[in-house]
Amino acid sequence: MVSSSEKVTWSGRIVSVQPRIRLIRSFDQRYHNYLGYVLALDGVAADQQGEFKVAVGKITHEKHGFRVGMILQGQAVPISDPRLETAEYYKASKIRIEGDTHVLKSDSPPFLGVPPDLKIYRSRGHRRLDSRTYDAKCASCIWGCRMPVEIIIDQWNPSKKKYRFETFCYGPKSCAFYHAGATRKVPGRSGTSWEEEDWIDDETIAHREPDE
Repeated sequence: MVSSSEKVTWSGRIVSVQPRIRLIRSFDQRYHNYLGYVLALDGVAADQQGEFKVAVGKITHEKHGFRVGMILQGQAVPISDPRLETAEYYKASKIRIEGDTHVLKSDSPPFLGVPPDLKIYRSRGHRRLDSRTYDAKCASCIWGCRMPVEIIIDQWNPSKKKYRFETFCYGPKSCAFYHAGATRKVPGRSGTSWEEEDWIDDETIAHREPDE
């Protein structure tokens, strides 16, 4: 078994590039940490064949312009806390582009190409996305995002937390694939809960036109 501090070698073809964003919830409040990008690859990591995910930083993405179809190799460290990451590896280094299968940028969903700067995601805002729809249709789209969620149950006792994953869409409001799914409930102290209703999503993306 690979230790959490030992670098592993990986290589493969990119099948998805999405933002790496962590969501912190405290009842009806939410905060986002925009950390970088997550590369999903089909290849080999730590001598294991299959699909795996590597987290990379903003500067690394700016340097290489990651997109679906690129063939890479590099090194990375196994994540230390699987509750806080969607990737299996992070702290990527020694990345080299070995080739490119030249997957064309798509003007229809799922949207491919090079994901934009993180500030674009922040300015666009997101709406909730049904997890089954994400898995079936949106996992390769640059506007999809699966976020680790850290829930502070009691703001008077911040050490009391729960963790889960939620899926979101930053894409065009008119996307034919989009399906919101059920509203999400956030647990609070003394058994209370808060429901994140539709109007919150509507307000978050109200500044965008239907095709934006």
